[in-house]
Amino acid sequence: MGLAVASAAPALALARNATPRWTPAEAKTWYANQTWPLGSNYLPANAINELEMWQAGTFDAERIDRELGWAQKLGMNTMRVFLHDLLWQQDAPGFKQRIDRFLAIASKHGIKPIFVLFDSCWDPEPKLGPQHPPIPGVHNSGWVQSPGVALADAGQYPRFEQYVKDIVGSFAKDPRILAWDVWNEPDNPGGGNYDPREPKNKIELVAKLLPQVFAWARGASPTQPLTSGLWHGGDWSDPSHLNAVERTQIEQSDVLSFHNYGWPEEFASRVRQLRGYGRPLICTEYMARGAGSTIDGVLPLAKKLDVGMVNWGFVEGRSQTTLPWDSWLRPYTLQPPTLWFHDLLHGDGTPYRQREADILRALSRAPRGIVPAEAASYPAAASEKTH
Repeated sequence: MGLAVASAAPALALARNATPRWTPAEAKTWYANQTWPLGSNYLPANAINELEMWQAGTFDAERIDRELGWAQKLGMNTMRVFLHDLLWQQDAPGFKQRIDRFLAIASKHGIKPIFVLFDSCWDPEPKLGPQHPPIPGVHNSGWVQSPGVALADAGQYPRFEQYVKDIVGSFAKDPRILAWDVWNEPDNPGGGNYDPREPKNKIELVAKLLPQVFAWARGASPTQPLTSGLWHGGDWSDPSHLNAVERTQIEQSDVLSFHNYGWPEEFASRVRQLRGYGRPLICTEYMARGAGSTIDGVLPLAKKLDVGMVNWGFVEGRSQTTLPWDSWLRPYTLQPPTLWFHDLLHGDGTPYRQREADILRALSRAPRGIVPAEAASYPAAASEKTH
């Protein structure tokens, strides 16, 4: 309880200067005016992380244009894309110019991205400049947090504030952006082999800072909704079961978002838990084939429930997210896993499974909440004859 009280004070003070959180009715109206959100978490195949994607020397507009063209052909209309505070610190005008270039490319392909401002996953010590090569056989071996260990330095907070206000403020009225995801999995302890390098009180620090990040972003009066996705824990429908970070996510998000990498029945349970808050839902991370979360099993269910869907991973590449999470313990250096864990396409744009591409296209074309027969069951089954 003490943590929740401590995190509430700065949020209340900052909220006086911010535009109000959307009402459930406003959020529903916004969602009704969007195409059913369908897309991937996006990183170009030739980038190991968000720094390599965005830095001037490695920003590859031609590659992005080609890959977003593939997304358009699959029926996708959004991409969740991670930004980074160090990119803004390094060269704010240049970074914003590249964001604008990305938005121009995405808009050409009918894609409105969800931009992520901060992230608590993987390497907590991000460094600008050339990024290290992928670790052989290891999932997402070069991904970096934002802000990472700088979270423990309160002297950096004014910089974080200016980053949020400048980035959101510069694009606050831009119709090419779908939403702002202010912090990815804020209370994730990090993952991988990075525990010794994490701030010891990371979760407490995040719980205090997250309400301020929401307030900074809202203070820029964006026309796009703000969100931060729940991703773990017990029953999300009962506020008494939520930690301080989760309560902020529920209380401050205009549109509720969440992550689920489990079986369809687990996905359906999470949707039921969040429905009671009366706001539109977007699942901003799903699809881990080896864990039971698949295009075939989850996506038609989400379409029927009218939940926006953004799977993890688009094109096989330097992120190596075709490999499972357990590759951090058992690197896949001798042979690949039985199944690709994440990602939809090979590096040349061909689908990992054509059936997945067919389902994506069929669902994207169908009216809101409608699952066409070709997406609900394998079409050959209907035409097979017994002899």
